[in-house]
Amino acid sequence: MRRLLTGCVILALAGSTLTATSQRRQPAPRPFPRPATPTDGSVPVAPAPARPLTSAPVQAPSVPTDNIPTEATLGLPIYPSAQFLTSYDAGRGQRYYLFGTNSSFEEMVRYYAVVLDERGDRVFDGPATHMFEVGRFREEEMAFPPGVTVKDYSWNGSEGYLNTTGSEPARFRTIIQLVPALPEQARR
Repeated sequence: MRRLLTGCVILALAGSTLTATSQRRQPAPRPFPRPATPTDGSVPVAPAPARPLTSAPVQAPSVPTDNIPTEATLGLPIYPSAQFLTSYDAGRGQRYYLFGTNSSFEEMVRYYAVVLDERGDRVFDGPATHMFEVGRFREEEMAFPPGVTVKDYSWNGSEGYLNTTGSEPARFRTIIQLVPALPEQARR
C-alpha cells in the first residue's frame, strides 16, 4: 500500500511539474484578423502541408508591387516609410490592410493625430493600441469601423511583428491597420 501511495505522489508531482512548465510557455503571436473563408461560394484553398525542418533559410513570398494599396485607393493616409505587408477580408465587403514600420508607437500615434485631425482613443495599454475612427460605423453594413489602428509590437520586450514578405527588416516595432470605408458608404 505504501508503494502505491509513493507512486501516486511521484506521478502527481511529475504531472504538476509538466503543467507548470507548459503554462510558462507563451504561445507565438498570431496576426489578427486571420484570413477569412470566401463568402462568394467558392471552395477555400487548403493550407499547404507542413514542410520538414531544414537548415536552409526559407524565402517567404514577396508582395507583388501591382497589388500594393495607395493612399488614393484606400482613402486613408499611409505613413511615408511604412511597408505594406498584407490584407485580410474583414467581412461585409471590407478589408484590413496591414503596414509595418520601425518608427515608435508614440510617433505613429502623433503622426495620425495630426494627419487625421483626430485625437483617437487608446483602447489597450498593454500592448499599446490606439484607434482613430474616420467614418461612421453602421453595424448592419460593416464588420469594422473605418479608420486607422496603431499597435505596439515591441511591447514587453517583444522583438516585433514578423515580416513575412521576405524583405527587410525582419521585424516591425509598430503595425498600422487601415480599414477604408466602402465606396458606397463613403458617398453618404
